[in-house]
Amino acid sequence: MTAAGEHPIGVFDSGVGGLSVLRAVVNELPNEDVIYFGDQAHVPYGSKSLLEVRDLSVEITRFLINHSAKLIVVACNTASAAALHYLREAFPEIPFVGMEPAVKPAAEHTKTGKVGVLATPATFQGELYASVVERFASNVAIFQDTCFGLVRQIELGRLSTAKTEQILRSALDPMLAEGIDTVVLGCTHYPFVIPLIESIVGPEVNVIDPAPAIARQVRRLLESKQLLSRDLVRGKITFYTTGDNHRMGLLINKLLGESHPVQKARWRKGGIVKP
Repeated sequence: MTAAGEHPIGVFDSGVGGLSVLRAVVNELPNEDVIYFGDQAHVPYGSKSLLEVRDLSVEITRFLINHSAKLIVVACNTASAAALHYLREAFPEIPFVGMEPAVKPAAEHTKTGKVGVLATPATFQGELYASVVERFASNVAIFQDTCFGLVRQIELGRLSTAKTEQILRSALDPMLAEGIDTVVLGCTHYPFVIPLIESIVGPEVNVIDPAPAIARQVRRLLESKQLLSRDLVRGKITFYTTGDNHRMGLLINKLLGESHPVQKARWRKGGIVKP
């Protein structure tokens, strides 16, 4: 029987955005095995209802638990807003780490008192985001934009095209005109276009990627529950997608600079199956 500490960490997202979190987790915990699940059959989550995203998240969680996940990272801001509280109640035996827009550090470090937040509509509609703003940014001016179409561009691997730049400029230029000095990335897809964002906002504007903080929280939870792997060799990453596994493999190579096989998973009535 395998000790619980040698079980994998589960990570899921609607597509490839969660790879930004996976990258941070692997950097923080290189000896841990990880299962990554990208639900590309339903990407993007940001335009779906919170109830639909919750139901998808529940089934993906069941899939990861069936594959012995010892901790699950909801590497999607929309899914965290829609489902994190529900998942913790429905699966009390599993520790969860979710995404929370990094409004608190932005509010603490802004000098102009003006912060831009880029996130999906569902994230902005969720109680989690409203709670974070109310608790930590009541004295800060928040400027929001949903960057419509940006997730799709990143899913297509179009990180620096004219259309991607146009989407970002439409969001950021009005914020810059208002005097923001900080940009919060409230979607796990968006860190993959940080170079383009930084070229638009310039060196005086701080761009906050929450992934490293999420990875540190994963370590803290595993340590507190004595679930850290004792293996001294580099961990194995297993990838699943409900979309095109060949295309997912190409995107992993482009976004992470590594080649990995990707296994196919399919939605069936009652859950997810491997073909």
